[in-house]
Amino acid sequence: MAKSKVIFVCNNCGNESTKWLGKCPACGEWNSFFEQKVADSKVTSGLGARTTATKANILKLKDVETNNYERYKTGYDELDRVLGGGLVQGSLVLLGGEPGIGKSTLILQICDKVKVNGPILYVSGEESGSQIKMRADRLNIDNDSIFFLGETSMSLIDEAIENIKPGLVIIDSIQTIYSDDIPAAPGSVSQVREVTAKIMMTCKKQNITTIIIGHVTKDGSIAGPRVLEHMVDAVLYIEGERFFSYRVLRGAKNRFGSTNEVGIFEMREEGMCEISDPSDIMISDRAGNPSGSVIVATLEGTRTMLIEVQALVTPTAYGMARRTGIGVEFNRLVLLLAVLEKRANLPLSNQDAYVNVVSGIKLDEPAADLAIALSLASSYKNMPISKNLVAVGEVGLTGEIRSVSQLEKRVKEAERMGFEEIIVPQSALKQIKYKPNIKVTGVRTIREAIEVAISK
Repeated sequence: MAKSKVIFVCNNCGNESTKWLGKCPACGEWNSFFEQKVADSKVTSGLGARTTATKANILKLKDVETNNYERYKTGYDELDRVLGGGLVQGSLVLLGGEPGIGKSTLILQICDKVKVNGPILYVSGEESGSQIKMRADRLNIDNDSIFFLGETSMSLIDEAIENIKPGLVIIDSIQTIYSDDIPAAPGSVSQVREVTAKIMMTCKKQNITTIIIGHVTKDGSIAGPRVLEHMVDAVLYIEGERFFSYRVLRGAKNRFGSTNEVGIFEMREEGMCEISDPSDIMISDRAGNPSGSVIVATLEGTRTMLIEVQALVTPTAYGMARRTGIGVEFNRLVLLLAVLEKRANLPLSNQDAYVNVVSGIKLDEPAADLAIALSLASSYKNMPISKNLVAVGEVGLTGEIRSVSQLEKRVKEAERMGFEEIIVPQSALKQIKYKPNIKVTGVRTIREAIEVAISK
């Protein structure tokens, strides 16, 4: 029997050390090293495999033959958009998201609609066959080509793949699978790294498309070593609030396509339903014309969406004013409040300010600054902004309205949805190369924007 030795592994990046370190020299994380026993023998498989090479095959880059990758349509245009046209045969895709966000539901729906060369093997280490069958019944899935394997041993999974020869393999989830070659608990850094390497070698060798579901940490990143994301061909995240129905599928990495695309879904009783026209859905519940409500034309990847931003400004009942933002970065909200007070002469230091982006969507791009600032000013003055107005622009610290990218696409989306006016940065008007059927108003400062947007 091989002797075991003790090493210390960083729980954040997987860096190994022969002694405990307070700070990881690779990723800079503090108190991330934990003790782990490993077999003191030569590694024969996985990332650290030692093989006898005969001769290095060196080629000129221009002489390397390229492959035309075959893609499988998933049956969902929103997912195909994020993947760059569909699942590439033989690719390894990592799907992450918070618990209950809809990962397993979406994967099971893909298994029902995707057309691959061979059966589909669904490997689950978390749920039993009856639980998967109950979900399939709820989703009205009755597909003879889907096979289920409730197993966590990598050797048995390899055996099943060899026997069934599937065209698509689902691993739900990678943190529950273990390899007998590593004397560590499932979900540990070394196990996740080794198991992913074995899955990659098995499926790449047999040209099998594989989707891995991964847990996420409290900060939203995939649990386990970061090398996991480097090994796979594509990394997808499902984002959204658990108590809202809308989900955003975003690509963080894609070797076969762009990472600028997003897919929009809605979680319903019948499963994850794609939304082809998000703007219509996001603003459909807008009623009346209250103060503090503004529509912003934001970009998610290459897609333009109209989203409602709501603000509530009220005198504080305590010594220090509260600032709360849902769907908006807190530091950005504080910055905009300071600009409004300094550059627009709005005394907000003794006012509580609350900002909410409806439907659980998160606004990250600076182009939403103007809409947030206008909603705050509208609520403070208790004067509504026209419900037929859209605002786009980045707000600088000096109060200037700065240019944004792809303004023409935003104007076209506002025009398509029937809005009558859009406020944009004056410096960005030159981006519009056509004559729109909507009033386009250019502004230079936040004070000018408030005067244009809020009726007196």
